[in-house]
Amino acid sequence: MLTHRLVQPDNPVRTVVLGPGFIGGAAADALEKEGATVERWGRAAVDLLADGAAEALAGKLRAEDVLVVVSAEAPCKNGAMLERNIAMMNAVVEALKARPVEHVIYVSSDAVYRDSLEPLTEDSCAEPGSLHGVMHLARERMLIDEAGLPLGILRPTLVYGAADPHNGYGPNRFRRQALAGETITLFGEGEERRDHVLVDDLADLLARMVRRRSVGVLNGATGDVHSFRAVAQMVISHVNAPPTIVGSPRSGPMPHNGYRPFDPIATLRAFPNFRYTPLAEGLALTHRRVAGG
Repeated sequence: MLTHRLVQPDNPVRTVVLGPGFIGGAAADALEKEGATVERWGRAAVDLLADGAAEALAGKLRAEDVLVVVSAEAPCKNGAMLERNIAMMNAVVEALKARPVEHVIYVSSDAVYRDSLEPLTEDSCAEPGSLHGVMHLARERMLIDEAGLPLGILRPTLVYGAADPHNGYGPNRFRRQALAGETITLFGEGEERRDHVLVDDLADLLARMVRRRSVGVLNGATGDVHSFRAVAQMVISHVNAPPTIVGSPRSGPMPHNGYRPFDPIATLRAFPNFRYTPLAEGLALTHRRVAGG
């Protein structure tokens, strides 16, 4: 669960976003809209895998900073990637030991949770069934056990948005295929149901966590689940010449037993005036952004 160190939101002296890509960049944008001073540090600013990375990062940090850690090689698919991700976080932890900051926020993943047919909450069992989940849970523990600083953790589920650089199965891939007039091929009949969250909503949550100096764990998930076929149908409804949607034989079991629901009550308790964007509305917004409308 999430608690706030500040009763009223207040911008830090400086927020540093470490890994200002898809999610981190959106969070930086959201903070700047609130008048916050934000610095975006990508690999060119600090290469977390380079020799001396910890010292380089420590030399750039200030005691009054809020550090938002998004940098990762993701999704983590093999042991080599796991090793690099741990090395990156080790550099962050060592830097924070040498130069403690006011507050840290880590963008993790819902992959840390064990599968369940019951809606997942922040108190659900963190027992990952994938290397990606193992990686994020290990990085969370490193920050908790070694850095010893006030820490907020955001665990988002499947994220979509116009600027997404990946081509993962779901809204982002379906949108690209639809715009190219390509057939959308589903795994099986696309019957598995998942929660999808708009990147704008995650950015909003991260900005709120920064401005309230929130500590604890918060899931980034809407509470609504949709089948991948339904998602594909929503996506193609926005193109002039909708492509065909077809099924395909599965090569293995459905991920997460075909169903991964969440209970978003903790988000509503932490931020009572926050509202997740419904999937149909978010997909329409994403299409307009891509189309330049």
